[in-house]
Amino acid sequence: MSEGAEFSIEDTGGGQRLVLRGPYLISTVGAVDSDLRALTGPFAEIDISEVTEIDTVGAWIACTLARETGAAVTGASDRAKRLLGAVGDIDDDIDVSPQRLPFAQRVFGGVGDQVFAMGRGGLYALGFFGAFIASIFSLIRHPRRFRMTALVRQFELVGVAALGIIGLMSFLIGIVIAQQGAVQLAQFGAEMLTVNLVGRITMRELGVLMTAIMVAGRSGSAFAAQLGTMKLTEEIDAMRTIGISPMEALVVPRVLAVTFMMVLLGFYASVMAIIGGATVSGFSLGIPFGTFLLRIKEVVPLTDFYVGMIKAPVFGLIVGLTGCYQGMQVQGNSEDVGLRTTKAVVLGIFSVIVLDAFFAVFFTSIGWD
Repeated sequence: MSEGAEFSIEDTGGGQRLVLRGPYLISTVGAVDSDLRALTGPFAEIDISEVTEIDTVGAWIACTLARETGAAVTGASDRAKRLLGAVGDIDDDIDVSPQRLPFAQRVFGGVGDQVFAMGRGGLYALGFFGAFIASIFSLIRHPRRFRMTALVRQFELVGVAALGIIGLMSFLIGIVIAQQGAVQLAQFGAEMLTVNLVGRITMRELGVLMTAIMVAGRSGSAFAAQLGTMKLTEEIDAMRTIGISPMEALVVPRVLAVTFMMVLLGFYASVMAIIGGATVSGFSLGIPFGTFLLRIKEVVPLTDFYVGMIKAPVFGLIVGLTGCYQGMQVQGNSEDVGLRTTKAVVLGIFSVIVLDAFFAVFFTSIGWD
């Protein structure tokens, strides 16, 4: 005997009768579902007295057949009657699609939400910066609480470990600037000005700017991911419980490390770019390597070096604070770690470029152009 759901159609004096048999459960009705849907009736009644077990799916099937064929359901047990009463009022034609607001309301509402979100984010970021400053003054008053080992470790991760990739990138940038600059200047017979172009643009702008972008993508993202993971695993809450300030133990060493190392990395990147420019100039322009470097000393004013070195720690501070802030804002689940890490990189690079534009206008206005 079959253990699945079954049905049969019987002729009666008043018309046809549909008889359902066996268990009508979600796990058993699959075998007869398509056949039941193909029935068109009409039936005088739907007999479920031989149904051994029934759940809401079976009750819904019986109600649907009764509604579509105009039949009455008979032979229902007490349990079946309760289920039929519960699902009998369900209408298949109910519109379950979400209500959409008018187009103008959606657009302006979305813009308004973004504006308010930016305002809240700005306030939170300002509060985070204030907490960072307060932690710095607290460590100055209590220097024994400062974790020098953590700072040195971040120096290694942010600075020493990045020398290879930053050096290679800057060397190649110097080659590109020198090669493309020489091609354009050759049209005016001014190939020797390639030295000026490479020296000034790398010492003043690209050396520090490209380094800041690399540090944002490399260290800023690492800060956000590390602190975000610690936030999810409740390590930061545990530190607060035992009386350790997460700002002093985690944020301050990272931000100070990236701030100080940006100065060294920015200068290192500028030097490597100049070496790259000197290398390609020796091949394409016939300028000896030593002559190129001596010419750099003559044509690059000291103010260009000052401009680059002033911008470097500011860029490092912004990148470090952005990465740590986004990491400390992680909540909910691991997906938020990825979102906050992405935000740390995007906002860090965006902030650096905006600040670089302000610095360009400022230094030009004071005569350091």
